[in-house]
Amino acid sequence: MNNLLNFLFRYRGILVFAVLEVLSLYLLVRNSSYQRAAFFNSANSYVGQVLDWRTQVQDYFRLVDVNKGLMQENARLRQQLYPPALSRRQADTLPVSKDSTTQARLRLLGRPDSLLLGLRQLAAHDPDYPLIPARVVNSTLRRVDNYLTLNVGSVDGVRNGMGVVSAEGVVGRVKVTSEHYTTITSVLHSKTAISARIQRDGTIGTIRWLGDDPTLVLLDNVPRQNKLLRGDTVVTSGYNAVFPEGVRIGTIESFVKEPDKNFWTVRVRLAVDFSRLTYVYVVTSRPKAERDTVEARAGIKAEGDERP
Repeated sequence: MNNLLNFLFRYRGILVFAVLEVLSLYLLVRNSSYQRAAFFNSANSYVGQVLDWRTQVQDYFRLVDVNKGLMQENARLRQQLYPPALSRRQADTLPVSKDSTTQARLRLLGRPDSLLLGLRQLAAHDPDYPLIPARVVNSTLRRVDNYLTLNVGSVDGVRNGMGVVSAEGVVGRVKVTSEHYTTITSVLHSKTAISARIQRDGTIGTIRWLGDDPTLVLLDNVPRQNKLLRGDTVVTSGYNAVFPEGVRIGTIESFVKEPDKNFWTVRVRLAVDFSRLTYVYVVTSRPKAERDTVEARAGIKAEGDERP
């Protein structure tokens, strides 16, 4: 206490001067409209700058949550691009009820939200391929058999055999899954085979990796009589029900007629850059289990359905 009193006594002149300065500034601002306006404008500017800095810091630490939200939103939007399997069953005219509610809905949507086929109502807008957003936490690129690890697992609905896509195109297929992580075999795997078609004319083939360049794959089983064009887009065919039909795989880079073969040797440049792959989506195909069962009973093996 003595030290505090000694400090106040020693610096009493400076302290009295500081108090008088603050008091005079207060009186000046309070009694002068111009000074009051200038003071509050300056104060608002400084406070706004401080709040802006604080917001930037908070936004930086919220980037993870923001990215997760964007991934989920992208998954919902991208899911709308994949037509349900039932969409191709639509006829030009359909036997639907003629009540006013249905007619109004038809005028708004341009098509019914259910089809009467085989005396059974089937939903036409129910998506067959829900998407699970995920982040790549580990990957290999230069091996003969390459894998990726994702930060989703069985608790998120991931199961073995599901397809994986990105915003650019096809990525691979789920191989092993735990509760919170999943390992997938990428397109860059010696045993990966994907049923594909050329978008321009519908030619069907099978995508396989050559094992060297991570940007190129081979499109097998394209007959020599088919006309090819450099730059043609190659997409999934939908034959094996792992990937939705029409997902981009890449573009034709080159093609050669081998003298002793009945098929083209077609090289396709992949749409996905695996060296920069960060966010992907696991494709959950609802009709796949039933389709696999009926095809297994018939002894049919889907095109491009080899599994590593």
